[in-house]
Amino acid sequence: MSRHWVGKTADIEEMKSKIFKIAGIEFGLYQVRGSWYAWSNFCPHQGASICKGPVCGTRLPSLVYEYKYGMEEQILRCPWHGWEFDLTNGQLLVDSHTKLRGYPVEIDDGHLFVILPK
Repeated sequence: MSRHWVGKTADIEEMKSKIFKIAGIEFGLYQVRGSWYAWSNFCPHQGASICKGPVCGTRLPSLVYEYKYGMEEQILRCPWHGWEFDLTNGQLLVDSHTKLRGYPVEIDDGHLFVILPK
């Protein structure tokens, strides 16, 4: 594993992605409610650049004829086919066995580092 500097915490807006390509690995960096996440820019469905999709919410389970919207600004939606992933754990909402590949993020004195495989 190797540690790579990717910027300062102040450089990346909350709920917006910043896409990086380091050592042949492309990933998006996100800040969600004060926590930082780095996800591979590859949708496991058909390989779309997932980090170019919107950060949004989703429709929650509800009774017939009810519409409940939640998880606002916590969902990453694939721009190709609309697959929805939880930004805090990378899981596909409809299948807990399908996840985005994640990379650890470290903060050191306001500087962001992502830990990538060698």
